[in-house]
Amino acid sequence: MNNQTICILGLGYVGLPLAVEFSKKYKVVGFDINEKRINELNQSIDHTSQVESEDLKVAIIDGLTFTSEEQKIKDANIFIVTVPTPIDENRIPDLRQLLDASSIIGRNLKKGDYVIYESTTYPGCTEEDCVPVLEKLSGLQMNEDFFVGYSPERINPGDKVNTLTKIKKVTSGSSPEAATFIDELYGSIITAGTHKAPSIRVAEASKAIENAQRDINISFVNELALIFDKMGINTQDVLEAASTKWNFLKFTPGLVGGHCISVDPYYLAYKSTQLGYTPKVITSGREVNEHMPYFVAEKLMRLMLEKEIQIKGSNILILGATFKENTPDTRNTKLHVIIEEFKKNGANTFLYDPLIKEFCKEPMENSYDSILILVLHIQFAELNLTSLLKDKSKKIIFDLKSSRPDNIADAIL
Repeated sequence: MNNQTICILGLGYVGLPLAVEFSKKYKVVGFDINEKRINELNQSIDHTSQVESEDLKVAIIDGLTFTSEEQKIKDANIFIVTVPTPIDENRIPDLRQLLDASSIIGRNLKKGDYVIYESTTYPGCTEEDCVPVLEKLSGLQMNEDFFVGYSPERINPGDKVNTLTKIKKVTSGSSPEAATFIDELYGSIITAGTHKAPSIRVAEASKAIENAQRDINISFVNELALIFDKMGINTQDVLEAASTKWNFLKFTPGLVGGHCISVDPYYLAYKSTQLGYTPKVITSGREVNEHMPYFVAEKLMRLMLEKEIQIKGSNILILGATFKENTPDTRNTKLHVIIEEFKKNGANTFLYDPLIKEFCKEPMENSYDSILILVLHIQFAELNLTSLLKDKSKKIIFDLKSSRPDNIADAIL
């Protein structure tokens, strides 16, 4: 198996770590249509911070190559697709990048090749949407001339503990032989082991429900936060009390962003609706979580009014532009919704995020009427927040996750 040449299509949060890890045992070429991204990687620069510069340098020295030129991937015999699968403005799955990647592979597919998809999709997408593109452009037939598999990505951006090789990998294939080959391929790099699913559709469905389940659990506590806010009850206090029972699952309220949890449920709901069943729990959970940034903005402004701080013309400092702590990942961050709500009411917003180049300038002291902490990057933990407020007697620090170690927040979710 070590004589295989692997092509990874899509070099983002998922594809790059996979390319680096596979390059330790196989010849690997990383492909991306973004020429700027390719140039950065060839200089050992990863703006996603998923791979350290030194690790990238070593991988390149050992033979890992990056390209945006299609002709340079024609010698590969294993193609792995890790492109984004977003939703459009109507929250409908947008498969354009997935199908474009399939077209690129189809033009370069040969007899005996394998195509493995890692991009999150709905059950049936690989065989119903992608394979026809591969067959049409290659003139080959699946399971006769080439083979297909699906192995859902499980990358957790910013997590330096649960990294690629330490997370069990679900695998699948278009035939029993293909499933075994693909399982052994991933098994050669994943130290946590693999789980061979009985079909591609099962593997696709497993990914969809992983994130839908977490989305629903978060939506439940978010709804509790909405209810308890009206009752004047501290949600965190309620959760602390409830979690003293051995089987209580302690999820915490907050904003749901990122490429997975806030997107994947729509893929599952879309396919379900196509088949004649409109999901109720999944869609209602999404509605609650989509409402949360509006609630956060409204709550902060309500707190300001209670302390007789005029919203129009006020200065609000927001800490954190990313969707989670300690990562530069801004995909599906709810920041823009909150800022827009403040602007509608005449407030001025200022943003500080040391992980994002355009927002990395540290805030000046004594300038703000209130502070909103969206995520707690390590750099925020030691900030003297009270020194940044105009009027210490009317201070408002709204910590979304009660994350500051000194617990100086005036409000939490």
